Amino acid sequence: MSMPFYVSPEQLMKDRADFARKGIARGRSVVAVQYADGILFASENPSQALHKVSEIYDRIAFAAVGRYNEFENLRIAGVRLADMRGYAYDRRDVTGRGLANAYAQTLGTIFSSGGEKPYEVEIFVAEIGDSAVDDQIYRLTYQGQVTDEHQYAVMGGADEVVAAYLHEHYTENASLSDALHVAVAALGRSSEDNGSTGDRVIPASDLEVAVLDRTRTQPRKFSRLMPARLEALLGDRGPTTPAPTAPPAASEAEDQSDTPPAQGSQTGQDGGGDGPV
Repeated sequence: MSMPFYVSPEQLMKDRADFARKGIARGRSVVAVQYADGILFASENPSQALHKVSEIYDRIAFAAVGRYNEFENLRIAGVRLADMRGYAYDRRDVTGRGLANAYAQTLGTIFSSGGEKPYEVEIFVAEIGDSAVDDQIYRLTYQGQVTDEHQYAVMGGADEVVAAYLHEHYTENASLSDALHVAVAALGRSSEDNGSTGDRVIPASDLEVAVLDRTRTQPRKFSRLMPARLEALLGDRGPTTPAPTAPPAASEAEDQSDTPPAQGSQTGQDGGGDGPV
């Protein structure tokens, strides 16, 4: 009789965490930036149909990086939870903190379960208040950890390089145009093989930008910024540099980031974001 193969719990959790981190790092970064009138979300996303940023409820938004089908399932579950809570109780009972806690429990359970692979996703859940001090940005990791972010936050891709740029250039109570310039410039930062960083100009057509705008008169504060408005806000940034073409994937597991799914096939990872709102 053969002995079962033994893996220590510490090694098992480390392997699962490394697996999830590698999948998330292959996606393109998503930036959340607080500005004077709300919260701005920006990401490089050539797809016009698959979104990384979406509305959850009146004053709450959802953004994610990683496997598209996995964070799309989480988004839909969040919308259903918010609708049910708002219908059964009151719309004011639907909060970003409540949704973040629900997502944390789901991600934590999946990560610690030995029966299925961990989700390769990271999530932002953001809610705007009546003033900037009431705004909330929650970052949720693949293992269900929740972090309360302030001013700006980055997840996925070259998050350390992007966060370093935002740390140097972010200003509080900036206008929408200024916050957008900083966010897009940060997304254009890339790390080189020799350890240095380079800049590239991302075309407006390859940007996905949305805001939670407290100045909107409608109860729903979520709004997408279309390429025409982005070009007007960004102005002349010089010649655009197209995004570099990714090398052929070495294996199916590596070919999951930022690639729209083929027609008739199941969706892959971070193919541009979640489904339409």
